[in-house]
Amino acid sequence: MPNNKITFASLGVHKNLVSALSNEGIEFPFPIQAATLPEAINGRDVLGRGQTGSGKTLAFGLTVLTRLAFEKPMPGAPYALILAPTRELAMQIDDVLATYADEVGLRSTVLAGGMPYPPQLQALRKGVQIVVATPGRLQDHMKKGTIDLSATEIVVLDEADQMADMGFLPVVTEVLAQTPQDGQRLLFSATLDKDVDKLVKKFMKDPVTHSLAVTEQREADMDHHVLVVDSHVKDDVIAQIASREGRTIFFVRTKHGADRLTEKLKKQGVDAGVLHGGRTQKQRMRVLDAFKIGKKRALIATDVAARGIHVDDVSLVVHVDPPETHKDYLHRAGRTARAGAKGTVVSIASSGNRKRVHNLGKEAGVKMTETRIESRDNHLHPELLRITGAQEPSGVPVADEVVTRSERSKPGRKRFDDRNPRREREERPKRDRDERPRAKREERPRAAFEKKRTERKFDDRKPRRDDRPRRDIEDKKPDRDALRRKDRGSKKFDSRLEKRINIREEKPKREERREEKKTVTGPNRIQRRAHLQPADRPVKTRHEKRTKGSSKSKPKRSGKPAARKSGTSARKTTGNRKPKSRSRAGR
Repeated sequence: MPNNKITFASLGVHKNLVSALSNEGIEFPFPIQAATLPEAINGRDVLGRGQTGSGKTLAFGLTVLTRLAFEKPMPGAPYALILAPTRELAMQIDDVLATYADEVGLRSTVLAGGMPYPPQLQALRKGVQIVVATPGRLQDHMKKGTIDLSATEIVVLDEADQMADMGFLPVVTEVLAQTPQDGQRLLFSATLDKDVDKLVKKFMKDPVTHSLAVTEQREADMDHHVLVVDSHVKDDVIAQIASREGRTIFFVRTKHGADRLTEKLKKQGVDAGVLHGGRTQKQRMRVLDAFKIGKKRALIATDVAARGIHVDDVSLVVHVDPPETHKDYLHRAGRTARAGAKGTVVSIASSGNRKRVHNLGKEAGVKMTETRIESRDNHLHPELLRITGAQEPSGVPVADEVVTRSERSKPGRKRFDDRNPRREREERPKRDRDERPRAKREERPRAAFEKKRTERKFDDRKPRRDDRPRRDIEDKKPDRDALRRKDRGSKKFDSRLEKRINIREEKPKREERREEKKTVTGPNRIQRRAHLQPADRPVKTRHEKRTKGSSKSKPKRSGKPAARKSGTSARKTTGNRKPKSRSRAGR
């Protein structure tokens, strides 16, 4: 709850910002703001611990705006850097800063993944005093040399424990090492773990620690319940809760589970939006905008939306799947009962995991009330109605929304109901042709080639020569293509050819060509073999090979006998050689 005795002016906030806050209806600071603002504005390192929704964003935002009031920007060199773990949180921080930055002559921009580079590069070249970035995209800009952190006086780490859990600690360490050592560091988080303590010891000088107990801050504003539900009626209970009046956020463990639950709710008549890491940036922004303006009253989300997503008047948070740790439970529950409002947190459990849910509540320091929801045919359970305000769904399936090209979200354009209706062609004013302004031909600038072409008129050309000799039709040259074809015997080209060639007479007869071929050919196959064979081994013709027994005996070959061949031929013996005796030993 805000402190009614302390004002923003007494904490040292710039007077222009105090008037802007009063116009927004914010007169008194929250406890985390009242504790951290005086020392942070004086330039000391501050370590703030508080539950989500306690006002941490405005605490460091007012510090940055007050210290950098009316500073002139430098291209590519911001004076303040705010690091956030997710792009949704970075965009929310930028929205909060943009509301009050104009009052003190400052500008801010977002450097986050999933967003186009050209607008970010253009903003850095133009010069901004404040940069809100995610670690991954900031590292890309540092490698490309598009941002210089040597002039950064203030560095803010928001949700530092989540950045450590997501593995961004080496990148954060690299970023802090490139900033001036005598600069100011502000670290705000809901929990402070060992990884965060390493950053505090390495980069913060004599920090002032302000920690607000979770139970003292939220016990009166938030109710925690555990609903034990059977598995066969779990989907019906979720559909009844989603049909209630007011905004509700359902948290699931995986993105596939979020998509399946959204389809089930749409089949039962509940128009729900889905938000997880598998959606594009435009899809996320479209769903969040629809949820903020009340077009969709139920939002199915993973832990992407568990930190830093601020939506007004979220009165109920439902844990469809239990979180992994007590820190995740606190961050999920922090989406409701924000800025002093009241809310309810419900955990749906079964008989098997109810003990685990109670253990998470004990670790988080909250008191839970358990209620058994029994199945009733076509009737709402009275306890379910009392705790959540559930209603029966309509049962009419919701058609998938078809987003036309004109309705797609674009930066700087109004979305959904705030957009003016598009006028039809018949309603548009038509302009007559006579009313359209026409520029005179002499007044229009002409290109260089057009001037050269039009400067020379027809009268300036030289007259055509009439005394040139002309060829008659008879004096024309003969058709050279026809001459190359050697005339195929037609009488049309007889007068043009000097000598007519008779192609048929030149061709030799077939018999003569055969005789020529016989004379031209070289030795046959047998002759070639005879040429290659040695003299003592005459070549046999095919006829001699076929005849049995030849008149000439085979000449004896001198030298050693040939090696024994394999197969049946090896068993044949010659002349005087005796066959070997076969014995068992020889075998």
